[in-house]
Amino acid sequence: MPHIVTLKASGHRFAVEDGETVLQAAQRAGLALSYSCRAGLCGSCKAIVLEGRCHYPHNPPSALNAAEQARHAALLCQAVPLTDLLLEVREVASVEDMPRQQISVRVSARDRLAPDVMRLQLQPVAGARMRWLPGQYVEVLLEDSKRRAFSLARAPHEGSELEVHVRHVAGGGFTSWVFDGLAIGDTLRVEGPFGTFVPREDSERPMVLVAGGTGFAPVKAIIEHFLHLGARRPMHLYWGARTDADLYLRPLPERWAAVVPTLDFHPVISDAMEAERAGTRCGLVHEAVLEDFPDLSGHDVYMCGPPALIDAGRRTFVEAGLPEARLYYDSFDYAPEVLARILDARAGIHGM
Repeated sequence: MPHIVTLKASGHRFAVEDGETVLQAAQRAGLALSYSCRAGLCGSCKAIVLEGRCHYPHNPPSALNAAEQARHAALLCQAVPLTDLLLEVREVASVEDMPRQQISVRVSARDRLAPDVMRLQLQPVAGARMRWLPGQYVEVLLEDSKRRAFSLARAPHEGSELEVHVRHVAGGGFTSWVFDGLAIGDTLRVEGPFGTFVPREDSERPMVLVAGGTGFAPVKAIIEHFLHLGARRPMHLYWGARTDADLYLRPLPERWAAVVPTLDFHPVISDAMEAERAGTRCGLVHEAVLEDFPDLSGHDVYMCGPPALIDAGRRTFVEAGLPEARLYYDSFDYAPEVLARILDARAGIHGM
């Protein structure tokens, strides 16, 4: 028997079938709730359960700490209702207008931005066109029902062509093919758009934008969107990487900072020798943000990168006074089968 979920702020109601998660049911009902990894790791789909009970038969809610659980927080991507629920949760109204589509795209350009980063330009074919918001992502459809998610690195006003930045992953069959086999003219099947890491245009607060590695791709799209709108809000961009080569489009944000008075750019490299060689700030990117902004209570923060960055930022930025409702983020990670191969390979090396 389905359970009914009610969203307190909007009054929206939807049914959750047996074994279905709250997030799956909300998406099926056409409602846009915040989410990112869909694996219970990042915490972006967090909600407060005001009435009712749920459980986690698929994955434990590892992104919830003890204090959050004591406040009856739930991760909607993993939570399965045991009763009807009343939830306090953020809805992203603008995402509701983006219909999800499957389209074929042709590789119109491919260029290596760094030794392990490839930029793909993907042109929709046969008159197809995908609508998306800056910061959203698409999934490339592979054989055996496998998928690979990639953030869109272009703002929609630049045209219908999709742009993704693909990092080569040791043990990743798809990314290896992108680097060694994929050619201009080849076609791919993609589905999208996905994600709620999108610009919030109803604020005039200064923005801090934090990118880790190829997390720069959706941040780039968001910044280009605000520049296109002529927004005058201050934008402080922090891009963290291990080496200077990992800041693979560094001249672009440097150019923004040179011509846009309200935008500044802070490259941060974690390797001390690399940072000295590149003449950049050394350290972890979220720590650089906190050094410059020990009080974030008056800002909006956009953050995209690996789970370690997202976890650190979620904790420390809120501790620095940032209201959690003004922290927008997207977390990316390896596909489960790729991660398993990487861990197996590392275990083999350590066992030698």
